[in-house]
Amino acid sequence: MSKLAKLLEELCPEGVQYEPLWSLTIWDKKFNGVSREKQTKVISYKYYLSSEFNKVERENGEILYIATGISRERRYTTEELAKEYLAEGEIVCIPWGGTPNVKYYKGKFVTGDNRIATSLDINKLNNKFLYYWMQSKIDVISSFYRGSGIKHPNMKAVLDLKCPVPPIEVQCEIVRILDNFSEFSTKLSEQLSAELEGRQKQYEYYKRDILVLSSKIGEFNKLGDCCEILDSKREPIKKSKRIKGEYPYYGANGIQDYVSDYLFDGRYVLVGEDGSVVNRNGTPITTWAEGKIWVNNHAHIIKETEGVLLRYLYYYIQIINITNLIRGNIPKLNQRDFRNLLIFVPPLEVQKRVVNILDKFEKLYNDILDSLSVEIQARQKQYEHYRDKLLTFKELKSNE
Repeated sequence: MSKLAKLLEELCPEGVQYEPLWSLTIWDKKFNGVSREKQTKVISYKYYLSSEFNKVERENGEILYIATGISRERRYTTEELAKEYLAEGEIVCIPWGGTPNVKYYKGKFVTGDNRIATSLDINKLNNKFLYYWMQSKIDVISSFYRGSGIKHPNMKAVLDLKCPVPPIEVQCEIVRILDNFSEFSTKLSEQLSAELEGRQKQYEYYKRDILVLSSKIGEFNKLGDCCEILDSKREPIKKSKRIKGEYPYYGANGIQDYVSDYLFDGRYVLVGEDGSVVNRNGTPITTWAEGKIWVNNHAHIIKETEGVLLRYLYYYIQIINITNLIRGNIPKLNQRDFRNLLIFVPPLEVQKRVVNILDKFEKLYNDILDSLSVEIQARQKQYEHYRDKLLTFKELKSNE
């Protein structure tokens, strides 16, 4: 018999008490619709807007910034720069706006606009146990997020959730087990992600190398002279008329939705115009699109003309650094600069050979991407299944 099984048998053979979250936790502010007796105490924090944190971010800083998003990228500042934003403690948090997720941290930190909780009594509720339990209830918590644009949580519903409260010895053993399992799962995912990143860098290197080697014969032309640009024919769909359907709806960085109508039918290259327009290496976000599609006004649209293969343009645009062309508070690659991008145009036969080689490279890379992504997802599902089983208890019946 496992240690956990023994603890459950000895300490709670009849089941586990479930209690509302408000009775077990302290949060960062008073919430609308929550009665005062349910929030007798708060712990306040100063919150960084993302634009504010950008000014104090330091790559070699020692103070973690707890962002609201789900990216694994960790960002830091220094204690000196954090000043009155610096906080310390053991916390669990969910974002005030955006994609629902649960984070845990212990130590000194600064935070974005998160709703932050800590255990009212750590001898009754272990904070890490609370984190794992809230993680297991993310689908329920997600259902409490509302709004037409950026969604925000109904905190009254969150605080009314019933949380299992097994004996603290049971909680600590579950945390130990899940920490070990999570560490193993995370390391494996990191190894797979590193493999994926390595393959991507390899693909990008060979793509650039092949395109540069092809530039022995030919000449540079402006993009606007190499193809037909259809920006004047694109348009957004008003939300009131945006009906779910089968046709891809493209924005700056790819498919945003599927809708019931289309604007274009053919083969196109789409390049981000504003918003998310540049990759980390300074190259444009470029998408290949085929068939019946709708494109909003956040992506430039290229159609093939004689003399330059569309697929060649698709690859060549991906190696152009456009960092110095991005303007404005909202990053934008305007139409004039886009049309003036210089494209090296070799003879058609050379273009065909380049496209043939790079298509094979892209297929190989996508096959590797798919297999590694499937493996990462499988490991995540395995972890979630194991976690959820450990956090499922028989509820102790009331004597009333």
